[in-house]
Amino acid sequence: MTGTTVNTVLGPVPADQLGVVSVHEALLSVVPGAEHAFDVVIDRAEIFETLAAKLTAFREHGGGTIVDSTGMFHGRDVRLYEALSAKTGVHIVASTGMGPEEMLGGYFLTPQTNPPTPWPAEKFADLFAKEVTEGMVVPRVERRAAAGLVVTAATREGMTATDESLFRGAARAALATGVPVSIRCGDLGVVLDEGLPADRVVVGELDRRDAKPFEAARHGAFVALDHVGLNDDDAYLDDEERVALVLGLIEAGHGHQILLSSNAVGVAKGHPEHDLPFEFVLRTFAPRLPAAHTRQILVDNPRTLLSKEN
Repeated sequence: MTGTTVNTVLGPVPADQLGVVSVHEALLSVVPGAEHAFDVVIDRAEIFETLAAKLTAFREHGGGTIVDSTGMFHGRDVRLYEALSAKTGVHIVASTGMGPEEMLGGYFLTPQTNPPTPWPAEKFADLFAKEVTEGMVVPRVERRAAAGLVVTAATREGMTATDESLFRGAARAALATGVPVSIRCGDLGVVLDEGLPADRVVVGELDRRDAKPFEAARHGAFVALDHVGLNDDDAYLDDEERVALVLGLIEAGHGHQILLSSNAVGVAKGHPEHDLPFEFVLRTFAPRLPAAHTRQILVDNPRTLLSKEN
């Protein structure tokens, strides 16, 4: 990994300094528009103290890096993340990107064309790539730290034309900038069709019962089991089944592609919290895995995914 770095909110960090990485979490998650609701309070000082305590606990249990995979317009607060990283010593990798279609604002859904058409992939690619090369936008026009990941998701019931445009734009941005892409739902083949190598893609939600983790692994993508600790939703495997899936992937030769996280939400506004500690995987789940593979899964694999050449 010599010569590789990872974009964090405090600037590029040598990849070998990331330590244990939790690859799909949310620090501050705000449903778009909820900040304007009469019953939603956005107290930045309170949010800072809550997140600082949670990140400190993560660090004290051996954690090194949190990846905030919320993308644009869902509460991402770059200034807040900079202050949290400086306070706690935890590296924070923030992300660009958006999706699925139902979560996009009308600006991206109804361009002034007749008839209306989705934003073209190249416009999404330019938007996301600039957040990597020029810094993430802080409303209204200021740019700050560079994004370290492009995230997008497709409509669960089936990809729409806008979802496909998002996937293609995310892949093109990744090709142009060297950062990886995280996709949820949708078709892995769409991003691969853009020429993005499979080992620059992480496919999320592969611990759903209807997911196909071995298929994604055979294509060469990273396999994210990203709801560890969720044991009361019939749509997902429980943790006992997740352990069995990890062991099966290792036995099939895919140990170098496994990623784990909890989809934990540090502070949620406008939707229920998934209030697991950020260290849940490290403290509770990882000890159930073969010791010979825990470092690879928690340290080596996410480092490989997030790294980009200087």
